[in-house]
Amino acid sequence: MEFTKYEHGVPCWVDVSCDDIEKSAQFYSELFGWDVPEGDPTFGGYRNAKIDGKTVAGIAPKMDAQMPSAWSCYVKTDDIADTTSKVEAAGGTVLAAPMEVGPLGSMAFYIDPTGAVVGAWQPGLHIGAELANVPNTFCWSELITSDVAAAKAFYASVFGWGEHSSEGPMPYTEWEVDGRTVGGAMAKPPMMPPEVPSFWNIYFAVADLDAALAKATELGATPTMPTMDTPAGRVAGLQEPNGAAFSLIQLAPDRH
Repeated sequence: MEFTKYEHGVPCWVDVSCDDIEKSAQFYSELFGWDVPEGDPTFGGYRNAKIDGKTVAGIAPKMDAQMPSAWSCYVKTDDIADTTSKVEAAGGTVLAAPMEVGPLGSMAFYIDPTGAVVGAWQPGLHIGAELANVPNTFCWSELITSDVAAAKAFYASVFGWGEHSSEGPMPYTEWEVDGRTVGGAMAKPPMMPPEVPSFWNIYFAVADLDAALAKATELGATPTMPTMDTPAGRVAGLQEPNGAAFSLIQLAPDRH
């Protein structure tokens, strides 16, 4: 669906920081049909990927060459200075202090108490994703964490998130803003190496998971987990040629 604004506390943008911006641009354009024009040198060559002229995600060179290539999630904030104060008060760490990105908006990065990095975005001219929750666009962000309870307390304090948790073989938490689900969280699975830090997993919707997986593999991606059926739809994990991990989901009919 198309967006012209986001509520405070709602994930509004995702981008990938990578070693080879051209390689990632080619990979995602071929996988998802994104148009990825050259970026403005003023902003370090940052590229806004689009579908039918609508922004869907960003592709950027890494700010720190020592960091791995990775997807990031940004949460919309009405007041980035206030959000930053709340991060510190809630036991988080300010990784990158609020900075203006020209007239586009202001951004900051934080590390939550469980070790996951999350971004905040206070929009100016750039609202975030103008198209989301449809095939070939961002549709879900999910915290994979070493401490679900600590994460719940932190994100409630910083972004005002409510939550609804379900039990079972794989307990799951859904984050809520004004009673509406906006993301998820789950404990790190036992098979995940302990040295892997908590992180935000980014999902992109696809119309046909098997076809998308075949295409991604053909383009040089590496599967990181087998396909799995969930209440939301069939999912699979991948690592793209630059090394950034992400997930695909073929949404269940009732989730469209």
